[in-house]
Amino acid sequence: MTEILLYHHIQGLTDGVKAFADKLRNAGHTVHTPDVLEGATFNTLEEGIANAKEVGFNTLQKRGLAAAEGLNAEMVYAGFSSGVMEAQELAQTRPGARGALFLHSCLPVSEFGDGWPDGVPVQIHAMDGDPFFVDDGDIDAAKALVDSTDDAELFLYPGKKHLFSDSSLSSYVPAATKQLTERVLAFLQRLG
Repeated sequence: MTEILLYHHIQGLTDGVKAFADKLRNAGHTVHTPDVLEGATFNTLEEGIANAKEVGFNTLQKRGLAAAEGLNAEMVYAGFSSGVMEAQELAQTRPGARGALFLHSCLPVSEFGDGWPDGVPVQIHAMDGDPFFVDDGDIDAAKALVDSTDDAELFLYPGKKHLFSDSSLSSYVPAATKQLTERVLAFLQRLG
């Protein structure tokens, strides 16, 4: 099956992120879940953002990238929201990437190079009214990525919740998460 490096969001390696990783493991995949916050979790996005500002976004990014060292390069890089930064950088710059999964976020490909690498399929999942995804420009970056490569999919779910696929947060939306999970598992099966 597929090996996956899954990065958590700004609120930390929550029980919901662990539960999502376990769903992938139960389907036969190997999933690594590095903890760039070193055990800290936060109840709100605002608390997580405040902590990231204190620790330093660059420090968190370096921790995330360091977590890939020593692991097989031929894997799928995945991230929840802020964790997409590490996942996207590795998918674009680390030779051997098999695919990418971006949940609740997407950056312009110009952040990490001249374009999306050939032969690296990608799925992007977010809610169509999520202010972080829509108002911050992630939706535009996602659409541009889909337009620039043959193997990219953007899935938009109805609603305004950010981090809707983290079952441990109040933003959790079970029906949308079920559909997201089915699509992710089909994607991984195809890479299998």
